[in-house]
Order: sequence, then structure tokens, then C-alpha cells
Amino acid sequence: MNSVVAVQDSLTMLDRNIRRTLRSPDTMIMTVVLPVVILLMFVFVFGGAMDVGPGAYIDYVVPGIILLCAGFGASTTAIAVSTDSAEGIIDRFRAMSIARSAVLTGHVAESVLRNLITSAIVVAVAVALGFRPTADPLRWLGVFGVLAMFVFALSWLAAALGLLARNPEAANGFTFIFMFLPYVSSAFVPTESMPTWLHWFAENQPVTPVIETLRGLLMGTPIGNSWLLAVLWCTGIGLVGYLAAGALFRREMR
Repeated sequence: MNSVVAVQDSLTMLDRNIRRTLRSPDTMIMTVVLPVVILLMFVFVFGGAMDVGPGAYIDYVVPGIILLCAGFGASTTAIAVSTDSAEGIIDRFRAMSIARSAVLTGHVAESVLRNLITSAIVVAVAVALGFRPTADPLRWLGVFGVLAMFVFALSWLAAALGLLARNPEAANGFTFIFMFLPYVSSAFVPTESMPTWLHWFAENQPVTPVIETLRGLLMGTPIGNSWLLAVLWCTGIGLVGYLAAGALFRREMR
């Protein structure tokens, strides 16, 4: 029965967070409009100067833009969690008869849903601009799974940072790394074009194997062991975020 109650309370928190997002114009701009603007900028402003080998630049860059969306979405989640903490809403929840775990689970579930919808919008705009993925239905299912796994892991880490921050502004600053990492990866240019020291970092940070896996699934490029590295990175990040968020939340509730 407790697990059933926890699920029901989590769905209630999910509904609450969805409603708050829809009522926040700046959040909608950050999560939907901004990634589309960045896509347009890279395709039409920088695309002509980028040398990524055979194929159109838009086919190369879309997986990186999708991961950039996840970074923006995680920042929004951290701010929402920090806002709840700063405004005392978590204290109100403590006095209510709800499952404690539902508060953070609702934030994470809303983050995953929001980011997947945003990613779908970005892909739709990219297709209108000339993006031509070669993925079959099974590979599209793989894209969905990898992206959901990455967003899920990033959202738990963002929830932890939101609880760690003293205010929403600090939470936004803590998540800057989420938006920075895609730029130092294979998202926009091949890592081979980078200086040696930067090439090593770009190859061995968590975003690159996720991007290479998405690119391989979407465009049929070689994936190699990127899928395994992507799973390991997402599992590690998600576990750290989940444990840290749980510990910080228990401290908050006390």
C-alpha cells in the first residue's frame, strides 16, 4: 500500500510541476524557444564554416543540440527545487500526509517529460530545416531510451544541486557545467580538430559518448563502445544524483 500511495503522490507532484511550468513564460522560453534559436544559429550562422566531413552539417549537429536541451532543462529543474526550498514549500509538504519521496520524484518526472517534449520539438524543427535521419523504428526507440536515461540522470543531479544551493540564483550557477560540457565535446565539431589536451578531455567526458550513440542511432554512423560508455556514465551520474538528493532532502526535512 505504501508504494501505491507513493506513486499516487508522485503523480500529484508531477501534475503540480507541469502546471507551474506552463504558467511560467520564462521557463517555457528557456526550455523550448532557446534550444530552437541555438539550432538556427549553428545551422545558418556557423554551419557554413564547419568541416565535419561528408554529409550536411545539420545532420551532424542535431544530436548535440538535443543534449544541450537537456542541459537547459536540468538548470530549470535545479531552480525549481531551490525555489521550493527557499520559499518554504518543502516545509509545508512536511506537514502534509504525503510520501516524502514524491516531492523530488515529481520534479524529476516533470523534467524528463519536459525535456523529451522539447527534444521532439527541436527534431521537428530540424527536419523542417533539412535534417534527414536514417533511423528505423527500432533505432528511434533506442534514441528515446538513451535520451531518457541521460535526462533522468541529469535531473537527479540537478535536484541535488537545487537543494544544495542557498537560493535559485545559486542553483542556476551550479548547473552551468551542464550547459558548458556539450560545447567541449563532439557536439558541434569532431574532437580530432581540437588541441591535444582538449581532445583528451572532450573524448573522456560524459557528453561525448551519449552524443556519439545518438548520432549513430539517428544517422547510421559507427557507434563502437560509445553506447556502453553512455550507459555507464548515465548510471553513475544518476546514482550520485539520487543518493545526494536523498541525503540533502532528508536534511531539509529535518
